[in-house]
Amino acid sequence: MAGLAGLTLVFGGAASGKSRFGEELVRQSGLAPVYLATAEAHDDEMAAKIAKHKSARAAAQWRTLEVPMDITTALGTVSRGEAVLIDCATLWLSNLGMAGGDWRAEWVALARVIADCPAPVVIISNELGMAFQQIIPVAGFSSDQGEFAADLVVMVAAGLPLVLKGHLPKGRA
Repeated sequence: MAGLAGLTLVFGGAASGKSRFGEELVRQSGLAPVYLATAEAHDDEMAAKIAKHKSARAAAQWRTLEVPMDITTALGTVSRGEAVLIDCATLWLSNLGMAGGDWRAEWVALARVIADCPAPVVIISNELGMAFQQIIPVAGFSSDQGEFAADLVVMVAAGLPLVLKGHLPKGRA
């Protein structure tokens, strides 16, 4: 399937199917899949979850980069012929905050890198009580500041996608 947007945002609640949907978009693009994983194992339960996901991605031949904070550098390694999944922006921003980082500056840097990225990028993020844009301005990527906006925005609930902006690639329901 061709036609994956330059920047796609997929968001939804916990266990809504957003990651699975984003992974499917990347896989169906026909491009080599690259997974930028932002989760860190702070307890045994999370360590087990990360190990399970790593194993599944390896079996599906994803190139995985573990980047709890340095997404911009990782995106610099991406080439044409690849498609990137960032999972997830919420954890990335939390990691930056816990480390005392300037998430706003990192957000602006990410916007610049994505604008120059030769590959399509799919960002997964949590929806937080329908206050999504107030907490994490992903859908517009702080568009009020002119940084950039997603080409495709999809909310996933109960595994079902609802397109809020743009169009799904042909062949994807």
